[in-house]
Amino acid sequence: MEFPLHIPFVQAMGFELLRLQGGEAEIALNLRADQHNSLNMAHGGVTMTLLDVAMAHAARSADGSADAAAETSGRGVVTIEMKTSFMRPGTGRLTARARVLTRTIALAFCEASLFDEADVLIAHATGSFRYLTRGARDGRRVRGGGGD
Repeated sequence: MEFPLHIPFVQAMGFELLRLQGGEAEIALNLRADQHNSLNMAHGGVTMTLLDVAMAHAARSADGSADAAAETSGRGVVTIEMKTSFMRPGTGRLTARARVLTRTIALAFCEASLFDEADVLIAHATGSFRYLTRGARDGRRVRGGGGD
């Protein structure tokens, strides 16, 4: 499945969009050696980025439109805050499953879990995301953090 928007960093990381619908998203990564930390496991930044991008896509897919085209494109989102808990080392193919817990017109509150190939929980995150106005994609009117 193609990502609805071209995000150069997501492409460079090698993320694969598996599912995007109705406030849920699933994104996978075949972990590469250059994404390891010094202990030969997923770098924490890779883990957090995968969880962040999955939650942002879940938020985008819940943007209130009933038609499929708008559901996958939606308004842009930026990360306002994110908390991540690391449970186990990540190796091999990792899959993030994210969902919107609740949303308002301006914000989405999400969670995501990261699993390894054996479906063992690796990490869990929660995050808050701000929806951008349609004209804010150029970055001049964006307030808030990262996201996609």
